[in-house]
Amino acid sequence: MEMPEFLETDPPSDCPCDDCARGRLADRWARTAPPAPVPVPWRPAVPTVAVTVLGTAVGTGAAHAAAAPEAAAPATARTGTASAPAAHTPMRLTRAQIIERASRWTDAAVPYSMSRTWSDGYRQDCSGFVSMAWGLGSNEWTGSLDEYAVRIAREDLRPGDMLLHHDPANPRDGSHVTLFGGWTDPSRSWYVAYEAARPHARKQATPYAYWDDSGKYLPYRYKHVVEEGAQERPPDTGSSSGADGPPDGDGPSYEGSPYDGGSSYGGGSSYGGAFPGAGSFGPGRHGDHVLLLGERLVHRGFAAHYRQGPSRTWSEADRRNVAAFQRAQGWSGPDADGFPGPETWRRLFP
Repeated sequence: MEMPEFLETDPPSDCPCDDCARGRLADRWARTAPPAPVPVPWRPAVPTVAVTVLGTAVGTGAAHAAAAPEAAAPATARTGTASAPAAHTPMRLTRAQIIERASRWTDAAVPYSMSRTWSDGYRQDCSGFVSMAWGLGSNEWTGSLDEYAVRIAREDLRPGDMLLHHDPANPRDGSHVTLFGGWTDPSRSWYVAYEAARPHARKQATPYAYWDDSGKYLPYRYKHVVEEGAQERPPDTGSSSGADGPPDGDGPSYEGSPYDGGSSYGGGSSYGGAFPGAGSFGPGRHGDHVLLLGERLVHRGFAAHYRQGPSRTWSEADRRNVAAFQRAQGWSGPDADGFPGPETWRRLFP
């Protein structure tokens, strides 16, 4: 049966909806990639095109990766509809829209993969994640993302900017990229990173610029970001210093940062709620309250013993960071044993 033709009105080339973004991605693939033998339907009543995506890999701990152009992943196919292919145009997005798009993957815990694509058509690795958040309409890699950005200074970083480490000599095993989500502490030594890494996309407090190879990461700003005029608020100069040096009062609240008052990261004065009980913390304990404690310690500047950031499972790093906070209150002995009690909780969440 012959397929009927339909007259369509093309939307604007930079339309931010998911369908249009997938269409732009399919059009770009159709122009730049060789055909694959088995197409996978995406939208009805359309000719089929096929693509081969570049593979990347991200490790944990000491090694994260992004693939060189020579490292091709298994072919993936998409189809698109249009009376004529629309020109590839990266999306113009506000910072809030970039973070919202990144949050779709972190909220869904999109599994990491260097060869698979998510339902929006973007590859499920670190550079595919940034390509998606920025709405590039193509799956870039760490060696090409800088073409869509401009270098900035560390002090100019704002939510939606990028921290990029690309190693031309070893791009597959030595490269990684994250999205900057806002500073977490007054010294601006920790920030919220949005990233695709094993086992899945995540958002977590991270030391600047990263857990390893920190000096090799460079800050960039998306060329097509739409600035809304919001400026970061200055640090709270009313906080004092504790015995160990980190700030004893609340840290600053930065506009656009997940650590704003009332956020899920405990920036607000009442977020901690009632003390969950001493039995909630210690070896073998697990739950949201453990993660909340760790994130609050990061926010207050007591995170020196974390190597991979706080988690929902109690660790020795949690105990040592709590002990540092307790010593900063002037406590010692059993009062600074690293296990939170009601007064430690009250001072962490004043």
